[in-house]
Amino acid sequence: MMKHGCCCHAKKHTEDSMGMYWRVIAAFLMLVGGSMGAGLEVEFFQQSYWRVLWYTVAYFFVGIPIVQKAWTSIREGECFNEFTLMVIATLGAFYIGEYPEGVAVMLFYTVGEFFQDKAVGKARKSIKALLDKRPEVVRVVAGEYVEVKAPDVVCVGDVMEVKAGERVALDGILLHQSADFDASALTGESVPCRVEETEEVLAGMIVVDSVVRIKVSRSYEESALSGILRLVQEASERKAPAELFIRRLARVYTPVVSGMAMLVVLIPWVVSWINPAFHFVFQDWLYRALVFLVISCPCALVVSIPLGYFGGIGAASRRGILFKGSNYLDAIAQVNAVVFDKTGTLTKGVFEVQQVCSAGEMNAVDLVRMVASIEQQSNHPVAKAVVGYACRQEIGLKPVSELKERAGYGLAGRWEGEELLAGNIRLLKKYGVAYPEEVNRIAGTIVCCAWAGRYQGYLQLADTIKEDSYPAIKRLKKMGITNIHILSGDKQAIVSDVAVKLGVVSASGDLLPEEKAEELKRLESVSGTRIAFVGDGMNDAPVLAMSRVGIAMGGLGSDVAIETADVVIQDDSPSKVAAAVRIARYTRRIVRQNIGLALGIKLLVLLLGAGGYATLWEAVFADVGVALLAIGNAVRIQYKNFNL
Repeated sequence: MMKHGCCCHAKKHTEDSMGMYWRVIAAFLMLVGGSMGAGLEVEFFQQSYWRVLWYTVAYFFVGIPIVQKAWTSIREGECFNEFTLMVIATLGAFYIGEYPEGVAVMLFYTVGEFFQDKAVGKARKSIKALLDKRPEVVRVVAGEYVEVKAPDVVCVGDVMEVKAGERVALDGILLHQSADFDASALTGESVPCRVEETEEVLAGMIVVDSVVRIKVSRSYEESALSGILRLVQEASERKAPAELFIRRLARVYTPVVSGMAMLVVLIPWVVSWINPAFHFVFQDWLYRALVFLVISCPCALVVSIPLGYFGGIGAASRRGILFKGSNYLDAIAQVNAVVFDKTGTLTKGVFEVQQVCSAGEMNAVDLVRMVASIEQQSNHPVAKAVVGYACRQEIGLKPVSELKERAGYGLAGRWEGEELLAGNIRLLKKYGVAYPEEVNRIAGTIVCCAWAGRYQGYLQLADTIKEDSYPAIKRLKKMGITNIHILSGDKQAIVSDVAVKLGVVSASGDLLPEEKAEELKRLESVSGTRIAFVGDGMNDAPVLAMSRVGIAMGGLGSDVAIETADVVIQDDSPSKVAAAVRIARYTRRIVRQNIGLALGIKLLVLLLGAGGYATLWEAVFADVGVALLAIGNAVRIQYKNFNL
């Protein structure tokens, strides 16, 4: 039903566009024909009532829809808008006998609206086409048979069969040993990614070279691609300061210029009463007032500014960067400092167990079994590494009850009736568990274990810096953002080592989530500092929420971090932070150009019109022409190359 409704809406929109197209052609032909008839002094046009009838019919072709919009606005209590101004100006032109100019104003305004609608529609369509690429049917395996179903009726747990070159319709778990997928629709990356057995496959990915079977893990509405679409659709509802300002300005601007247009007629009339030598011709001054009204329409501002921001959101989404609103696009353009989390953001977040060191009578196998058993419920990269290591070593796991996550410390639960702890050294200190002093001097990431109140040993893991992290820092510095920091809950020695390798001066480790928040407050307390925080973990959510702009890694990032962030990078490439800033700055520059262009030309022609040096034709250019120029300028964002 939903798809049918969308098709009907699209069909109606197409019909409306075609109707507008033919009305514009009819009005244009009548306008040209009338002008030629008057110029050639055709007898038909010498009769005034025939001229009025001819141009009234031409006016109806393009003017009636605008008159209807003006009437609807007036009934809703909004008397001052561009539709009302157009109607008053054109009816006034008819009143003083300037029929061709009255028709021309409506004709060119309608043409301007047509191109505005096409530009906005194209921007929306391009984003929709880039993101909503889900197949309309799914092949579901049912025993020996394959049944074709619509994606929205497929259940969690069903098995899909997807052939090479086809797009995955729903999120699921790969049931084959491994397969290559094109994830460019989700991440913006052209290089196929390899997915191993039991790993997640997302809706929107394309199978590269084999037939695969995937077990559905999320429903149609809960898929990652549906979430991305919702983010993009909701983005247009969150307005940038410039958009909000223009909206507020239009509410004041329109009635003010309407009053000024009345004064263009009233003041000379009053002057003629005071000074009889001043010759007042009502029709001349009314014509100037009508010119003033046409010029004053805020179309170029009201349409081109939102279109500029929407173009920026579209350009970013094509590169795997999702802004949740144009207000965040505006905010990130002003950022002059970037703070990174370390694990999963600058580093791969893919840990490998390097060493197992048991204490006392505990052997290495039992130590791994205990730690992996409590970590199996966690999504943290370290937890996944420990559980994966236990599986490869074929070490069986046991259930852990009363499991509790201590943010910034680790996990606590009960194993075989005794309290089990797995986490960092701070966790042992929190629970008063004694441990050897040399543990404090171990390099790398370690997971300490305590059971029944006694220290049992530790697992040492290693993480590596992402290859993409090096260009990420260089590109930010190239853009003038040299105020870069790393905040992490990992050991200070590890964090400092990463900072040195990446060329980051400031790095703070051993931080709990609340300590990260305090450190961010301290950094922001410096006058003029506007920070973007980049993170991926659940413990980053508070910092993402409190920073000026929160940026979440969408690949390995937790759902909480992605939900809290203002900007989501669909893959885990930190270099896209610089791309996001560059797109935002370029968009902001385009918006400012449009504001300056529209206000500058309108002000010039307003003054010329009030002085009697501009006609309705110049007024039409100042309104519709400038709007089209501004729209063309905004559309440039879609085709700009933002590679650094």
